[in-house]
Amino acid sequence: MYVNSAYLNNHIPEVVDNITPLMVTSCGNYKMKTRDVFETRRDKGRKDYQLLYIASGKAHFFIDGTEHIVTAGNMVIFFPDEPQHYRYYKEERTSVYWVHFTGAYVETILEHYHITKDDHIIYSGTSPDYQWLFGQIIQELQLCRQKYDEMLTLLLRNIFILINRSLEMNVKFTDTTEKEVSYAVYHFRENYNKDINIEEYAEKQNISISWFIRCFRQITGQTPLQYIINLRIANAQMMLETTDYSISQIAEKVGYDNPLYFSRIFHRQTGVSPREYRRNNGNASTDKI
Repeated sequence: MYVNSAYLNNHIPEVVDNITPLMVTSCGNYKMKTRDVFETRRDKGRKDYQLLYIASGKAHFFIDGTEHIVTAGNMVIFFPDEPQHYRYYKEERTSVYWVHFTGAYVETILEHYHITKDDHIIYSGTSPDYQWLFGQIIQELQLCRQKYDEMLTLLLRNIFILINRSLEMNVKFTDTTEKEVSYAVYHFRENYNKDINIEEYAEKQNISISWFIRCFRQITGQTPLQYIINLRIANAQMMLETTDYSISQIAEKVGYDNPLYFSRIFHRQTGVSPREYRRNNGNASTDKI
């Protein structure tokens, strides 16, 4: 079984906090590959909250004495002291992301996003952003960078917002639609710094360009072009904060041959120039174009 997990301050025992409004304490991903069965049973539950996202395959949850087969595109939430019993099978190729969190105002925050005790199983859709957000939480917990506890809270709230949008829209997309968009997101993330022509991409996938753009926007909230630009600028921000690359080098690394055009796009997306962004975010030693 593939396991990738991390814990706040590398502290494995469960954490309960009654002062901080919201705190992420651990996060991980399980993928059933070699182990035939994986089972978790906590008859008295835990003292914190747990949210699980079924990214692929199926998971078997036993809630109030009834077995529920939960498929990809659904979340399961457990509140403190609620019994937990669930099982994954290798043959169903299950991939599950989970996050534990605590805090003084968690129930109020969850209610704000219409996540309540009434529904343990929540249809959330299979937006690729879920896997990315959970992956970012795991990474933040592993790297322990400055103010990572604040970043963890923002990432978890982002997940709550996506769940809320799915609940409000009450839209379930076809498997074909979600698979096409999921693959496109993966392709864009892997190749964001290359020359991507959306029409050519749709043609290679044998899908209508108008249908693809419409479905992509419905699931991600952005057009494919906007998504690629956001990826480029997000990675440019990271390099401006953490590397000594010149602005021209960063422009090239994120897919722009012309550094002046890159600077215009960056300013349009962030409200400041790359140089200003670097000065304001802790890496002013390198200020070369």
